[in-house]
Amino acid sequence: MTTNSANTANTAIAKEAAETNGAQSQQTDPPTLQLDNVSYAYTKGGKRVLKNISHDFQAGKVHAITGPSGAGKTTLLSLISGLANPTEGMVLVDGTDLSERDRYRFRSHDIGVIFQSFNLLPNLTVAENIILSMDASGKSFDKPKKAIVEELLKQVHLPKEYANERILHLSGGEQQMLAMGRALMSKPRIILMDEPSMGLSPIMVNEIFDIIRAVSESGTTVLLVEQNAKKALSIADRAYVLETGKIVLSGDAKELLEDDSIKKAYLGE
Repeated sequence: MTTNSANTANTAIAKEAAETNGAQSQQTDPPTLQLDNVSYAYTKGGKRVLKNISHDFQAGKVHAITGPSGAGKTTLLSLISGLANPTEGMVLVDGTDLSERDRYRFRSHDIGVIFQSFNLLPNLTVAENIILSMDASGKSFDKPKKAIVEELLKQVHLPKEYANERILHLSGGEQQMLAMGRALMSKPRIILMDEPSMGLSPIMVNEIFDIIRAVSESGTTVLLVEQNAKKALSIADRAYVLETGKIVLSGDAKELLEDDSIKKAYLGE
């Protein structure tokens, strides 16, 4: 074998080995978030609104959770955010039971939550709302707060001039975008979003979903609860259908988007 042939062969072998190791690494990388046989009832011995849910959620992906109203979607987000404890099972973050972690630190540093109500203070400015959250987090920042505000506004597609606008002057879509920016303030590893497109115009919905996709591509684990199933599945990597407290269907989001049963039940087709 000539020297050039040997070099080519060695390069091919090295490339194949690197690809194999990369694939193995992806397979063995632990998920950021795990649900281990999670169930929940509002009262001791009461009816379970979530039933034996076990799933892994990888970093850098959008995980869409859809299903009918009352299926338990918002309750599931409450457990993941640490606002409540499972009646049975565990919520694991980086392999550690969430019930054993410092809840305040987890919610102020590691997770960002955007519920249906924006919880913005209407008489304060955009910058004041963000800075108030920064101060409440107890986290140290390596840049001036004003600079961080401007970066967050850019990230959620709002002009930097909005920093001095009062919240009550913003449209519903702009407030939703700001709520997303505030949730991203601490650079969380997990983001939970509950019906982010509710009540918004189609143009604003597109803006919101573009931001969601960009957030996941930065390496953040995104859990998206959304009634607009078609839109959610179109940007998601994985999808889960929740009915009466149980995940009845899960898989690749694009494949579920083409599933006839999903089209009939949730997409109105």
